[in-house]
Amino acid sequence: MITLDDLKTNRDTQITVACIAFFLVAFPLYFSMQGGNASGSGAMGGVADYNVNGELTYVQIADGIEYIADGDTLMIDDLHTDSVDGAEDMNIVGVRVTMSYGEDETTDPSLLGGCVGPAGGQNADDTITGSATHLNFTESNDGQNGGQNSGHEVAVEWFNSSMVGATVSELTESEIVNQIDSMGAGLGIYSIEIGVVAESGNAPGPACSRSDAGEEVTYSVELIIFDYTIAPAFDEAEL
Repeated sequence: MITLDDLKTNRDTQITVACIAFFLVAFPLYFSMQGGNASGSGAMGGVADYNVNGELTYVQIADGIEYIADGDTLMIDDLHTDSVDGAEDMNIVGVRVTMSYGEDETTDPSLLGGCVGPAGGQNADDTITGSATHLNFTESNDGQNGGQNSGHEVAVEWFNSSMVGATVSELTESEIVNQIDSMGAGLGIYSIEIGVVAESGNAPGPACSRSDAGEEVTYSVELIIFDYTIAPAFDEAEL
C-alpha cells in the first residue's frame, strides 16, 4: 500500500506512480488516435493495423457409407442449412467433405493356386473424386487408394483464410470484416458428388485374373464455421 509519506519521500514509489499514471493516459489516447483514422466506416475503426483472431469449427450435416461402382457417382444434393439449429447465427465460410476408402480388388484363379506368389500380380490404384458445391462456389479433388486403405478431403471456402491469426495492415476494420464474414452467404443448399474409377491390377501368371468393380467409401460432410475477433494492433514502442 502506498502512503502519502511514501509518495513524498520514496523515489521508487514516485516512479511507480508516474508509470501507472502514464499508462492510464497513454492507452486510451493511443486507441482514440487509431479510431480517429476512420474513413467513413461508421462505428468501426479506420485504416490501421489489426489483429484478426478466431477459431475454425466444424458442424456435420451428413455422413454415410456407400459402395460406388466403377464409373458411377454418388449424388448428395438434399443438404440444407435449415436442418442445422442456429445456422442463421453462424458465420459459415465453407464446406468440407472427408472421404476414406479401402481396396476390394479380387483375384480369380482359373487353376488351383494360380494366384499365389508373383503370379498373383498387384493391386492397381483406384481414383476417388469428391466435389462440393454451394451457390456459385465449387471445388473438387481426387484421391487414390494406392492399393490399400486411404482417404482425402475436398473443401470449398468463401472467405479470406489468409487473415486468420494474422496482423492485417492498410485496411479499415469494415474492409476486413467483408473478407472474413460470409454475411449469410453460407446459408442454403449444398450439393456433394463422390465418383469412383476403379482399375484392375496386373496378373502376369496365366492362371490368374484380377477384377475391381468399385469401392466402398465412408464420407462426412461438414460446414466450416469461423468465429472471429478484430482488435487494433499496436507497437509498445509507440507509447
